[in-house]
Amino acid sequence: MASPDTHVLIVDDDARIRALLRRFLEREGFYVTLARDAAQARRLLGGLEFDLIVLDVMMPGEDGFSLTRDLRKTMQTPILLLTARGETEDRITGLESGADDYLPKPFEPRELLLRISAILRRVPVVEVAQPKFLTLGALRYDTEKGDLWQGETLVRLTGSEQALLRRLAASRGQPVSRSDLIEDLGRGGQAEEGEHSERAIDVQITRLRRKLETDPKEPRYLQTVRGTGYMLVAD
Repeated sequence: MASPDTHVLIVDDDARIRALLRRFLEREGFYVTLARDAAQARRLLGGLEFDLIVLDVMMPGEDGFSLTRDLRKTMQTPILLLTARGETEDRITGLESGADDYLPKPFEPRELLLRISAILRRVPVVEVAQPKFLTLGALRYDTEKGDLWQGETLVRLTGSEQALLRRLAASRGQPVSRSDLIEDLGRGGQAEEGEHSERAIDVQITRLRRKLETDPKEPRYLQTVRGTGYMLVAD
């Protein structure tokens, strides 16, 4: 099983493969973010940190070889390449580009998991403790009790807002999808009737922003990650 903080970026233009890998890896304990092409991957990598990138080679626009070579100029995040082309020359090209491993399609998900586990074993793991308090401008959030304070004044939160903030704080600095928020709030019994929908999550986010942000229309702490979901960013 993966560490609960192990964050994997899946980059593949095939929506079916993205969904399949996400379901499989999340069941194995990974936190998964998806990108449909190199351009979206670059946007995500510009603001987030990942423990490993699973990258398809054959994509419209910039291919996986090119993206790998460029990423290696600035980061050492492990990269596992996927491709329908399994020829030796292509495998060598991938490794020469800076990839850590190379897996031809079609493949068994269990083999992918073994490859990922082998790569991550070679990377030192740094444990990061959850701080007791997160600072959000003039506000202070108690991660243990789920209380939000402005100075000595307790900011009133509804049950759904408390559950939403607690979930986002647990993954601070990392995007959480709307579907994950729906599932987590529903599992915890915190979502009220009619709130099990993406639209309802958006409404709760808007309400929560009014309590967190100086300017809710230009959020600093509760950010929207386009195409993914929402992310809490503390000072």
